[in-house]
Amino acid sequence: MRAALYDRCGSAREVLRIEDIERPEPGPGEVRIKIEASGINPTDWKSRSGATPRPIEGFQIPHHDGAGVIDAVGEGVDQSRVGQQVWTWLAAAGRPWGTAAEWTVVPEQQAVPLPDGISAELGASLGVPAMTAHHCLFADGPVGGKTILVAGGAGAVGHFAIELARHAGARVVTTVSGPEKGKLAADAGADLVVNYREPGAADQIRRFASEGGDGAAGSAAGQGGVDRVIELALGANLRLDLDVITPHAQIVTYAAGPQDPVLPVRACMAANVLLRFVLLYGIPRPVLQQAARDITAALADGALTELPVTRFSLEETVAAQEAVEAGALGKVLVIPG
Repeated sequence: MRAALYDRCGSAREVLRIEDIERPEPGPGEVRIKIEASGINPTDWKSRSGATPRPIEGFQIPHHDGAGVIDAVGEGVDQSRVGQQVWTWLAAAGRPWGTAAEWTVVPEQQAVPLPDGISAELGASLGVPAMTAHHCLFADGPVGGKTILVAGGAGAVGHFAIELARHAGARVVTTVSGPEKGKLAADAGADLVVNYREPGAADQIRRFASEGGDGAAGSAAGQGGVDRVIELALGANLRLDLDVITPHAQIVTYAAGPQDPVLPVRACMAANVLLRFVLLYGIPRPVLQQAARDITAALADGALTELPVTRFSLEETVAAQEAVEAGALGKVLVIPG
């Protein structure tokens, strides 16, 4: 099969190459998937570059996320799974067989059936961002009736956080940096989109939380603030977050900046805030499996939608990773076929 791979860390152009390698066979409890689309996330280029290095045994095919059709199963897996269209999560975590190839092999629990009518491109866009969004939203309990602030609602995690929160009955306000990103966040279903660069951003968020979109009471806590924040830039946004939350709120962050933030301890104490830090690789597998089930149920309900997609061929994987590293808007996919 054709695959993108690397055997040392470095820039995409230095270490990524396309090769013909032997097609993998599924072992016990595994399935093999003919990949139709491979989704790229920041964690993929960070691992490849060495920014967040992970052990490489021989070679590494990158990308955790993908979608395709099961064409072979290993011992102990029901043969009826052959022919299923599925989406994958964490395909390359501790394994060489990422999705940037014509085939991949994953444990069967990491090949999740796609509901009818869901495209491979949407399926390949889930994985890391949708599961991160799910855990950030629900690790501290249900969100029905609560007011959620999603920082960066135009990104992939932000996009799915908005949609999953709305599907669960929450009211959602999101922050963006400009009109183009604002449209993406509004299209995802945010009740209010706020440009955080404009004066009065905190006032807009507090007003939304306290009054509600139609003048009804806002926050479930009843104290005029945001109940839960899904945060991608803790250092830059913590002061704003503390300014708009209700007492005993949760601020959940899933990304690390180049510099660690200075924590305003007294302000956090005064808010009795819970700070939660999320990294998908360390979440217990049963929790991830439940997240995959919930995400698939939301898909079946029509609650999750595609971001704008930029497509690259397998031979263009270097350019595809460079696009993600440069901050491409929407979702970047590699199409092996």
